[in-house]
Amino acid sequence: MMAVEALKARVRESGGPELLERLEWLDAERAHPSLRERSVRAPERGTHVDFDVVLAGGGLSLLYAPVLAGLGLRVGVFERGRAAVTHREWNISHAELRPLVDSGLFQPDEVESLILARYSHGVCRWHGGGEYPVRDALDHAVDAGRLLAEVRRRAEARGVRFHEGHTLVGMGEGPDAVRLQFERADGGRSDVTARLVLDARGVSSPHATADLLCPTVGGVLTGLTEGTAPDELNPRVGDILVTTEGVEEGRQHIWEGFPGRPGETTVYLFYYAPARDVRGEHALLRLYGRFFERLGHYKRGEPRLVRPTFGYIPGWSRLVPPPRAPGQRVVLVGDAAARHSPLTYCGFGATMRSFLPASQAIASALHEGGVPTGPVVHDTPLHAVTGGLATLMASPPREPALRDELNGLLDAAFSALYSMGNGPYSALIKDQMTGTDFVRFLYLVAKRRPRVYRESLALASHGPMATARWLEGLSRAVLQLRAAS
Repeated sequence: MMAVEALKARVRESGGPELLERLEWLDAERAHPSLRERSVRAPERGTHVDFDVVLAGGGLSLLYAPVLAGLGLRVGVFERGRAAVTHREWNISHAELRPLVDSGLFQPDEVESLILARYSHGVCRWHGGGEYPVRDALDHAVDAGRLLAEVRRRAEARGVRFHEGHTLVGMGEGPDAVRLQFERADGGRSDVTARLVLDARGVSSPHATADLLCPTVGGVLTGLTEGTAPDELNPRVGDILVTTEGVEEGRQHIWEGFPGRPGETTVYLFYYAPARDVRGEHALLRLYGRFFERLGHYKRGEPRLVRPTFGYIPGWSRLVPPPRAPGQRVVLVGDAAARHSPLTYCGFGATMRSFLPASQAIASALHEGGVPTGPVVHDTPLHAVTGGLATLMASPPREPALRDELNGLLDAAFSALYSMGNGPYSALIKDQMTGTDFVRFLYLVAKRRPRVYRESLALASHGPMATARWLEGLSRAVLQLRAAS
């Protein structure tokens, strides 16, 4: 595998020094996390606040800012680096983009202009198993950079104030406001007060305590060989989940690839792991080493990395308590909240479902002199069950003789999904499966792989409370989903 300095040079060459700095900072935070924020003097009752809402973080959750401002709130965005800059690429189904229009941020033709590519279908393919195509799921590639730039432009037009080079280091909550302390890039400090804080710092937030983690690296590539073979790039097909090998070193590595601009393809390599186990130095950089080393096993050609994309994506299994904000006036959103699917980690789709109703709930509460009660981001009972499968994927068997067992389980699951037809299959990926279909899905998986019951007992190794939560979640999901359908 490439040496760390050689990997840094390759990322710097294609992404520039700012992107490399972001990657190194993420790796350093993961290896030596900030366990708590500084204690800051809480504002007294009646303190005049600088903002109604402070958004800490300027990534995809920036969508909240112009919506909240349009609902009559004073909003400030504080970001460690540059706001409205992403180090990921996104894909989604067309219907899931509708909230961009419903929110009043974009016109339908403007949303259409953000779509880089459309393809006929996506596939999930498991090493040693079958290939399972699905339509109307993750089949539109979106220009992530342009989307965020346009969101920022609309936010500024609505009076949102941006403060870049500000790292949040402490908070103190009073009876009707929060005081935040920031370290500035120039070495100084700033104190800011707000009625509510939206923590959108992702895995960097000390409150992002989800139990699973998905380290992800890759980027926009050119030079891949086009064709219809599994190891060739088909511009009309997206790879949703693909494995090319069994478990190695306790990890099941998974590929994702989707076409973008003509001649370009976004390719990711990732794995699921217990968050506590991803603490080593240069974890993302070393995963990049594997990416460059094994890329030829996934797609042939003479690839050139045009733009690196990477990140640590938290996932909550629902087998442990959820990530919680430190007070009533702090709300976790985006990856920090980890309410997206623990199986697919589709944070883009989850944010599309959340930012408009969550903004409306926040504005309503603040206008009435209160604060939101409970989580405001989208969740579904289905996650209470798929979290168990995600936990099994994060802790696969390490014995060499069992290196293909996880692929076998996943192949059985997706074979069952495919046999149910495109509607239920795509619905599961988009967190929209009905209760009746979900019960049928469980039955079909067990029919194809009877030992799945024994494999599910592996959850017992996570403790009796985890097993009890999974069984409770299964019962609640089946009852609620059936009622909803």
